[in-house]
Amino acid sequence: MKIKLIAFDSMGVRSMATVVETNEGLIFIDPGAALAPVRYGFPPHELEYKLLSTILGRIHEKAVESDYIIITHYHRDHYLFRNEEKQYYRGKVVYAKNPHGKINYSQRIRAYILFKKMNVESIVKKLSFVDNSVIQINSIKLIFSPPLPHGECGTKLGWVLAVTVIEDDYKFMFASDTQGCICSDSLNYVLELSPDFLVISGPPTYLHGGGLPGNTIKLVEGLKEKSILIIDHHFLRDKNYLKHMEYLRKIRSDLTITTAAEYMGFEIKQLEAYRDELWKK
Repeated sequence: MKIKLIAFDSMGVRSMATVVETNEGLIFIDPGAALAPVRYGFPPHELEYKLLSTILGRIHEKAVESDYIIITHYHRDHYLFRNEEKQYYRGKVVYAKNPHGKINYSQRIRAYILFKKMNVESIVKKLSFVDNSVIQINSIKLIFSPPLPHGECGTKLGWVLAVTVIEDDYKFMFASDTQGCICSDSLNYVLELSPDFLVISGPPTYLHGGGLPGNTIKLVEGLKEKSILIIDHHFLRDKNYLKHMEYLRKIRSDLTITTAAEYMGFEIKQLEAYRDELWKK
């Protein structure tokens, strides 16, 4: 199994686009990218638009190569939603969050537009809604969680799916926008499966007074020895994310705790976090 982190907030756009290469084919989880419409009262900067165009090209290239596409929820930075992106679903097996249960109104509408209005359901090889299910594909197993809160318990932002890919007893988990397991339901689910490699959206510390939630600390404390933790997305919208990252690293020096950009050998680009400074320049 090989993990390739294609686009994340640490790379300059809102995204968690992740590719898992297995013996049974290439799995693309949440192949989307977008920009915050407003941050600090400013629209996206020209540099953000340029980088988004480059990264979308990278995502589209990987989408063509993919055998399976997974959509954990219907926020636009997590799936291909633009009209011209319809083509990338053609002939793919699509595993998606159920748009008919445990979903908020805006995401239900977006799912309807994607599958019905854009008629994606007619061009895919197979479309399955996979909440709380297990799928065996020859030598690999896909475990889809029950719907988990998009952040805090009871949030109005809806629900997401966590996805676990198991091959040769190695567990890779994509915990989507559970935001550092702020909700104990998410925390308990992740720790119970005990992944070897975890990709998760970190807590939005820039919105909550700048402190790390207790459950994020419990998550790090409870992970298996020598596992890999990619904590990114909302986390990298905080200019001061590094002090939180360093604190987590001190808690568990035996783990690899890092951002997607660093893991892939790229320079960190917090363009959204520094949008105010970009515009002032």
